[in-house]
Amino acid sequence: MAPSEPPAALPEGVHLKRLREGDIADALALSAEVGWNQVAADWRIFLELGEAYGLTAASEGGRLIASAAILPQGDGFGWISMVLVTATWRRRGLARWLLRHSIESLRARRVLPLLDATPAGRPVYLTLGFEDCWSLRRLVLRHPPRTDTEAGVEGVLVRQLEAADWPAAIAYDRAIFGAERGALLRRLAERLPRAALVAERGGEIAGLLLGRDGRVMSQLGPLVAEDDSVACALLRRAVPAVGVPLAIDVADRHARLGEWLASLGLTSERPLTRMIWGRNAAFDDPRRLFAIAGPELG
Repeated sequence: MAPSEPPAALPEGVHLKRLREGDIADALALSAEVGWNQVAADWRIFLELGEAYGLTAASEGGRLIASAAILPQGDGFGWISMVLVTATWRRRGLARWLLRHSIESLRARRVLPLLDATPAGRPVYLTLGFEDCWSLRRLVLRHPPRTDTEAGVEGVLVRQLEAADWPAAIAYDRAIFGAERGALLRRLAERLPRAALVAERGGEIAGLLLGRDGRVMSQLGPLVAEDDSVACALLRRAVPAVGVPLAIDVADRHARLGEWLASLGLTSERPLTRMIWGRNAAFDDPRRLFAIAGPELG
């Protein structure tokens, strides 16, 4: 397949580097340039749990002009994200070069590359061997939510995530997401404690919600739950607690949840497509995965 072919040569004076802690400020400048939501803690996730790459240009005094990141998830698959090129260096093949490099980096680890594509990026990813898996969309709330008229869920207790919950919460998420990502989940819980919630039914975990702070808004997710009513119960607690503006990336297959969020005032900002390299079968449990951690985290 095309992605296994060697990448084309980089332009003269452009060099690849592995990003480190000292590069975070420059990486943040790239993501802020395009209006993305990342903060330093997001870039640090890639440095500590995955890998981040950069391209520098000698003509720019060695300045970072492009980036990409990979985030392996267990031993089955891993994310590609943060593919960014500063404006003056676009349309020179740098993003495609970094995508190929990221694909091969994950394949060298014997894991399957995944990504969440915007409409603009999807045609490019198709040419690199990715296939459509399922669709989702970003919903955004910029004003206080409208009154919630939906009743609570009998027999379901929503409460703050506690330290003693972690073994069961990580196991629950793994069964739904398709891989163990406890280190990532713990980082998210620290980032936005008001959104770190569990739902219990009969003394067992029936749902889990986390979130994180962002440069321009808070992000809710991942959201995993036994059914729509439990997912709504978790968000009913989190949305007013976190405040606006906030975003949540919801799977289109959960139309009822999307309609309920729309009734609160959330609006659709952009569609996304989950894509997998070389296959279209998902790893997750579609019935119970309601919202992702974000396009860059899975």
